[in-house]
Amino acid sequence: MAEYERADFGKLKNYPISERDNKVSVSDFCRLDDYKKTGNITDLFPAQLKAVDFLEVANFFKTAVGDNKGVMFALGAHVIKVGCSPIIIDWLKRGFISGVAFNGAGAVHDLEIALIGETSEDVAQEIKTGRFGMVEETAEHTMSALKKYPDCGFGQALGRWILDNNMKHADKSILATAADMGIPATVHASIGCEITHIHPKADGALLGEKSFDDFKIFTALLKKLTDGGIYFNVGSAVILPEVFIKALSAARNLGDSVENFTTVNMDMTVHYRPSVNVVGRPVQNGGKGFHLVGHHEIMLPLLYHVMENL
Repeated sequence: MAEYERADFGKLKNYPISERDNKVSVSDFCRLDDYKKTGNITDLFPAQLKAVDFLEVANFFKTAVGDNKGVMFALGAHVIKVGCSPIIIDWLKRGFISGVAFNGAGAVHDLEIALIGETSEDVAQEIKTGRFGMVEETAEHTMSALKKYPDCGFGQALGRWILDNNMKHADKSILATAADMGIPATVHASIGCEITHIHPKADGALLGEKSFDDFKIFTALLKKLTDGGIYFNVGSAVILPEVFIKALSAARNLGDSVENFTTVNMDMTVHYRPSVNVVGRPVQNGGKGFHLVGHHEIMLPLLYHVMENL
């Protein structure tokens, strides 16, 4: 049987724990006793890892609002589908947000909520028979809105249409609220990705024209982020991160520095495009990027609550 050499642990050199640098201290722990006295949720956040990031983002957000810097929210459709529209609407009404951007699906769900107070069909069931996406009203209202307001971009046209038609649940519409408040809300369509494109009256040229107009509005908004603004990408893994990086390049090419701002990606997992196009590349010349990973139906209410207690 072979004989193998063994390390002699008896020769190991130790040193006292008092000389060691440590990454965790009881001073970092959550302040539960303070919370029981004050009820301030921020006392429950330990001074560690993502808890630190979350509070830093909330403070950047609060400071941007107080300093009248740009605060932009780029929203995927899931934000609406999990019931978080009232949070965005409240921030819009209070003047916290200077611009909102949707992908095409976000506009679909926002409109349907305004129209009937419900949204999100059973795709798995309806795709079996070819009924998925074939409802009449969503596309009818969308195309009618884009035709009626020739001087408006996609988002403003849809918001105005919701208001002018006194839709029953207009108060739950982010687009309608933005239009009513005079705050830019843009929609960035991707042809073939929305149910409004599989309709006899779908007009690709008009959809493209209005979405391109919104891209220009979105690009012009980015200058407000300079020196203290904050940009949130919430729940869009592909479309809006790609829109953002192109618009940012265009804005800088046109002479706007758009530097020294904060970017935040909020989603249930970390995807490639938000990592590079939101958190990474945009803040190379100054600023800071964050990932806050979690479900929107928890993270957005938490951010709202923290903002109220800072």
